[in-house]
Amino acid sequence: MGDVARSLEFWCGLCGFAVEYQREEEGFAYVVRGSAHVMLEQQGVGRNWVTGPLERPLGRGINFQISVPELAPILSALAAADYPLFMEPETKWYRVTPQEETGVNQFLVTDPDGYLVRFQSSLGRRPVVGSSAAT
Repeated sequence: MGDVARSLEFWCGLCGFAVEYQREEEGFAYVVRGSAHVMLEQQGVGRNWVTGPLERPLGRGINFQISVPELAPILSALAAADYPLFMEPETKWYRVTPQEETGVNQFLVTDPDGYLVRFQSSLGRRPVVGSSAAT
C-alpha cells in the first residue's frame, strides 16, 4: 500500500477495525474487526513480499469479503466522510447447493489503494425458489 496512515484512517476510522499491533518503523499494522484480520504493509518500507509490479489500482481482480453483524454503522461513517461506494447496498441471494441459497445484505467500497472490499451481513439460508426441495 502507499501510506499506512491513510489506510488506517479508512480501515479503523471508517470501517470499524482496531489496531491489534503496529510496527511504525516497518510501515506495518495488523487490524482486526470481529473475526476479520487484515495486515497493512506500506510499500518500500520494511520487509515487502512483492510478487510483481505494483500498479494502481492495487488488487485488481479480487475482492475481500468481510462479514459484519450490521452494515449501517459502516455506511454511516463512510457517508459522513463523503467516501464513495463502489456498489450501493443491495440484498442478494446466492445458490450454495442445487436446493439451497444464502442471502446477504452487502455493499462494496475500495480502500485508498484500490483494493475492493465487500462488507456483508448474513440473512441466513433458504430453499431455492422453484426448487422441488422447497416446501
